[in-house]
Amino acid sequence: MFDIIFLGTSASAPSIHRGLTAQVIKHDEYRFLIDCGEGTQRQILKSGIGFKRLNRILITHGHLDHILGLAGLLSTFSRWETIEDLEIYAGRWALERIRDLVFGVVLRGARPPMGIHLIEVEPGILFEGDDFSVSAFPVHHRGPDCFGYLFEERSRRPFLPQKAEQLDVPPGPLRKKLVAGQSVQLADGRVVEPDQVLGPTQAGTRMVHVGDSGRTDNLLEVCHQADLLVIEATYLDEEAEMARVFAHLTARQAAELAREAQVKNLILTHISRRYRERDVVSEARQVFPQTSVARDFDVFQVKRDQCLKIEGK
Repeated sequence: MFDIIFLGTSASAPSIHRGLTAQVIKHDEYRFLIDCGEGTQRQILKSGIGFKRLNRILITHGHLDHILGLAGLLSTFSRWETIEDLEIYAGRWALERIRDLVFGVVLRGARPPMGIHLIEVEPGILFEGDDFSVSAFPVHHRGPDCFGYLFEERSRRPFLPQKAEQLDVPPGPLRKKLVAGQSVQLADGRVVEPDQVLGPTQAGTRMVHVGDSGRTDNLLEVCHQADLLVIEATYLDEEAEMARVFAHLTARQAAELAREAQVKNLILTHISRRYRERDVVSEARQVFPQTSVARDFDVFQVKRDQCLKIEGK
């Protein structure tokens, strides 16, 4: 299960109701900030999630509306927060701009108050937890080294408590060993195998996050049957040519990708202030009915085959 908190959902420039792009992905104790537009630190405070454990930042690309908030965030971290190490993941070109911003503007030769690790992203797995992974994949946009991110739980076999009860396996360490795939011996000498108390293998939750993108044909494979696709929709179809010129997507194009990739749910973000929200969602739902348009501070919980809004208007 993953939670996604939308901190900023506007395209290029903020509006009265939408801040610049930033989202937080949560899984158990892990937190990942995806992009960091100007004003992100205030959005973090307003959302109530705070700064604790917010030590991994994934940047989709190096345009200023996706990275300028790093300056203020790092300045705050250096004065008030107790984060010991901060990891910033991005493509090479984005890292060059981030390095200039962090070390040339924020620090200006001063010693960092924490370990700051700038990690160049390449396609493939970039982080692994106990039961999930985060992978990067290339995305076509203006400029080099643009990436999207796949959050994926590992497949697992569910524990069947009724089977364990029938076999007189007591709650506690023995059941934990069975869940881990280990055989156990009961007090009466009987041996219980994992296959006796575990169900069929179930795929884990898959969530795909795409920042700015000018194409969708190269995203079909990674998006295939995802439980949630989060993707930009900067334009409406009436301005499809402008979208093509600036390497962005229309709401219809994003919805067509969701339909063709057989995703379960679609959330659109990076919304231009030139459009009304209802027009964006209407265009997309004509193609893919399971579409939502994110608003600042919306929170969605993503499980296998489910995406539920748990906070927001």
